[in-house]
Amino acid sequence: MDWADINVKLDSEGYAVLPGLLGTEVAHSLALHAITPDTHMAQVPPVGQGRGEWLYFNTDMPAPLGEWRAVFYHHLVVIANRWNAALAADYRYPAELDDFLRENREVGQTRGQSHLCRLGVEDSVPLHQHNEGDHVFPLQIIALLSEPDADFQGGEWVMTEQRPRMQSRPLVVPLKRGDIAIIATAKRPFKGHQGYYRVNLKHAISRVRKGERMGLEVLFHNAY
Repeated sequence: MDWADINVKLDSEGYAVLPGLLGTEVAHSLALHAITPDTHMAQVPPVGQGRGEWLYFNTDMPAPLGEWRAVFYHHLVVIANRWNAALAADYRYPAELDDFLRENREVGQTRGQSHLCRLGVEDSVPLHQHNEGDHVFPLQIIALLSEPDADFQGGEWVMTEQRPRMQSRPLVVPLKRGDIAIIATAKRPFKGHQGYYRVNLKHAISRVRKGERMGLEVLFHNAY
């Protein structure tokens, strides 16, 4: 992957789409987990006022997701530490995911947050952030497991970005089945005329108007 280009996109927009990286076959296989969840998964009620079905993986994610998560972290931690430096934050993330997760456990963050999301007609996910805990990794992975227009209509991935003294900026992340996107979890640095400042991001999924939409979110930190 072109990590230089991914860096630029994350810095400028807060997300970077990696078209077709997951692939149709793997996307279909993961979607089956949402239909027949296995022992790795636990059903959790919807967050906020959203409608849909959330199926959370336990801390140990099944293959190949666990391996992919570790590989992505190895690359993304460089960006995460650069962002912390830009925002004058003292903390630096460990180079390997296992070490970061150990820090999570030491402060009581033991609940896995990576999950599949299954949305039917009229279902949606409200604007929210996965920022619970003392150790929050600033980047996460999303993937679409269904084909827009063919499997469902509506269900767009939406983000909002709030910059100081400015109105919120809406963003629509264009995804097709098998696409992956790296997005900012909650906060990221933005370079203004007087240096870097912190912007706040939330994400949501708009109302599904027809069919069934299945998606995946992979997070690198646990919650309390």
